[in-house]
Amino acid sequence: MPSPKLNPQTTTLWEYASQHYGNTEQGSSTYRGATPSYIIWNLLERYTKKKDLVVDPFCGSGTTIDVARDLERRALGYDLQPHHPGVFKADARNLPLEDGKADFIFMDPPYGDNLKYSGQRACIGELAATDPAYFVALEEVFKEIDRVLKPGRYLAIYVCDVWKRSAFVPIGSIVSSMLAQRFLPVDHIAVVRGNKDLGKGNYHKAAEEENFFLRGFNHLLIFKKPAAEELRRVKVQEKVERRNESAPENRGGRDYGTGSRDKGNRGTGNHDGSRRR
Repeated sequence: MPSPKLNPQTTTLWEYASQHYGNTEQGSSTYRGATPSYIIWNLLERYTKKKDLVVDPFCGSGTTIDVARDLERRALGYDLQPHHPGVFKADARNLPLEDGKADFIFMDPPYGDNLKYSGQRACIGELAATDPAYFVALEEVFKEIDRVLKPGRYLAIYVCDVWKRSAFVPIGSIVSSMLAQRFLPVDHIAVVRGNKDLGKGNYHKAAEEENFFLRGFNHLLIFKKPAAEELRRVKVQEKVERRNESAPENRGGRDYGTGSRDKGNRGTGNHDGSRRR
């Protein structure tokens, strides 16, 4: 039976009816934790054009490869343990790719050690999200992504928060803050989880009795690597803000009434999805 027809998403709440689209499957059907195909389809439809190079450094299932080819994009996928013939073996922290080659990057990294991936000591999926080493490893990935992505182009990362009896780890907000040190935030999408376990009554009963919440959505964070002129505007704006903060009339305290330091303009966007500066 064919999957439901794909439609471009236009809000910040995405929900999908199936893992795959069309009459075939995208990616390896035996891979646990594979990214829903429609998420990648929507991103590539919006942020890429034909013949653009799409790169996925956590491409174990190969879903990104198949979706990119459906849309006539070029694609390179890497993983420590590939489950798809089109994916090359490589560490996301050390990609065999030249500087500034990628037109778009999609990442769906391990959410700590919630699933068993390669079993290799070097695998980020062997690190618990409660271990600071997990975020140190992700920072190395983001540095590498910054290297291979073209200025003025986009990236997206798909992550889920982690709740364990020992701790709650807000991976989404932590990763968003980390990426904002290198890239310009574009938007934050909430993707309804299609996990079959969410339909089990015993899971909901346990959540009530033990006073915790089941993970009902994943974060889809979209960022842009600033082009040279955007980077200059950011630096000029920061310089102006520092000068204004150090002005004698402002040393007595900051006015919090406006809700932001740039008179309410922060967070508005241009038609291409980038932030207006």
